[in-house]
Amino acid sequence: MLYHLFEFLREQGTHFPGIGLMQYISVRGIFGTITAILIALFAGKKTIALLQKKQIGEEIRNLGLEGQLAKKGTPTMGGVIIIVSLLIPILLFGDLTNTNTLLLIFTTVWLGFLGFMDDYIKVFKHNKDGLNGRVKIAGQVILGLVVGLALCFDESLAFREGNAVKAPEAAVQTIDKAPAAGQEAFESNAIMTTIPFVKNNEFNYAWLSPFKGKAGDIFTKILYILVIIFIITGCSNGSNLTDGMDGLATGVCAIVGVTLGILAYVSGHVGYADYFNIMYMENSGDIAVFMMTLVGALLGFLWYNSYPAQVFMGDTGSLTLGGIIGVCAVLIRKELLLPILCGIFLVESLSVIIQRYYFKYTKKKYGAGRRIFKMAPLHHHFQKENVEAAIKKPVIAHPEAKIVMRFYIVSIMLAVLTIITLKIR
Repeated sequence: MLYHLFEFLREQGTHFPGIGLMQYISVRGIFGTITAILIALFAGKKTIALLQKKQIGEEIRNLGLEGQLAKKGTPTMGGVIIIVSLLIPILLFGDLTNTNTLLLIFTTVWLGFLGFMDDYIKVFKHNKDGLNGRVKIAGQVILGLVVGLALCFDESLAFREGNAVKAPEAAVQTIDKAPAAGQEAFESNAIMTTIPFVKNNEFNYAWLSPFKGKAGDIFTKILYILVIIFIITGCSNGSNLTDGMDGLATGVCAIVGVTLGILAYVSGHVGYADYFNIMYMENSGDIAVFMMTLVGALLGFLWYNSYPAQVFMGDTGSLTLGGIIGVCAVLIRKELLLPILCGIFLVESLSVIIQRYYFKYTKKKYGAGRRIFKMAPLHHHFQKENVEAAIKKPVIAHPEAKIVMRFYIVSIMLAVLTIITLKIR
């Protein structure tokens, strides 16, 4: 709202020092980050006290993990802190006419509500299974459908591939400045994305279509929407599985958020997009503002969520964070970079899938189920002390704080690798 107020005053000819600041993406992003941190720090303390008063605590099952039972009764549903700390600064400093911003706000509210209902059922209804799995998937599919349809049919989300500087209006773009109102978009109706490590790395989904003409166009759009649904669902559930240790999901999502913010900023800046020879998306700059604000909210929440945690984010936070990451990636056409950038989410999800199906397979074959990991998701594998006979080389149990920090280090390495894919191809 402050962004629109400043723009209105500027258009009316009002002049005072600093009135033009809101035109700059970096300034709005910095304001959003600082505001989000302050709100999270203030709201976090109040929310934790309220949750403790209402006795809204985590119910812990004894899985034989070191320090696990000490977490019993720790307030959960703390994802509300992240959501509030994110939405308030975005409403203040975001461009609410930008389709990217609106889609990300919708993602936050939609998945936040879905996660909140899941936590509510677990805490107040004392049902450890929470919201029905099919309802969760249906909610994620609806979100993917909305985002996919917007990308297929909303012209404001168009992009320009190749040398963006050759565009007619490019010369008047200033560094770091938001595009002028009414400026024409450099439209490309093709459904394309970036392939890592490949020169001239735009992949056209139409190449996968066996049809030509209108039928091919329809097939491509349907395929693209299905891919988006898969990505958003995978990221949301991957983040949810990663949320199993104090500060783990919070820190990893913050690292991923910084990386996506950088990619969004570069993609929305005509000069940088040309330098890196990537798709230029005129309106993607506000995605950077959103992601910078998200990182601020996560840093503020980490103040209370770091080991030993005073509050857990619950599904209210974890489902929402993964969904935001997935939606952001598809909006800037970098979804094929997610297996690298979100490698932690990928490995955590694979560990659960492999463990489950291997257990079922060995139970059917040998009459007794066997496990590859001591426990899944993977972060608990390094934490669990007892070793089953099926494991030939036991892994020494590590303190929780050490596991979290090492996951941070791996996540940073993956983030750096993701960014350098812009040049290594």
